[in-house]
Amino acid sequence: MAILHYTKRELETFFVHRFSSETMPYTNVFKNSAHYYGLFGFLTMYFYLHPDYTPPAWATPAIFYGACALFCVFEFLNLMTHITLKNLRRPGTTERNIPYGWGFGLVSSANYLWESLAWLTFVVQAQVIGGYVFLLASIYQMAVWAVKKHQRYKKEFPNYPKGRKAIFPFIL
Repeated sequence: MAILHYTKRELETFFVHRFSSETMPYTNVFKNSAHYYGLFGFLTMYFYLHPDYTPPAWATPAIFYGACALFCVFEFLNLMTHITLKNLRRPGTTERNIPYGWGFGLVSSANYLWESLAWLTFVVQAQVIGGYVFLLASIYQMAVWAVKKHQRYKKEFPNYPKGRKAIFPFIL
């Protein structure tokens, strides 16, 4: 699941995302590296892939493959939100539109919603305590970004849908 996620992310970087200089300041390289290599690479995957790792007794093959299928659904939904966001703006312009579909009817940052649910699916089936630390840190960061984006949308678009939340439907 992790390899699928990061392969998808790399392909999106090349074929979907449009980056500006303010999207990723150089200082974020250190924060991102600590997050992915430390929290995910060490606290999660080191223990998950360790030869002494034992899955929980309730983690039958059916549950594992069901979690994998659910993870893939959330990853697909995340991909579709990225394509939707790319298509909100014509290349070379700063003009934006309000996103709709693929979860955007409920939240402003559906991409973060689906990514959160994908990682939740992974950590529940893996049952590695470091995975939960990674999940909480990831959700916290995505929620901060989602709230900022939600506020920008509401300020930029007077007709922005009033019932939408930032990242989690009906909650935040």
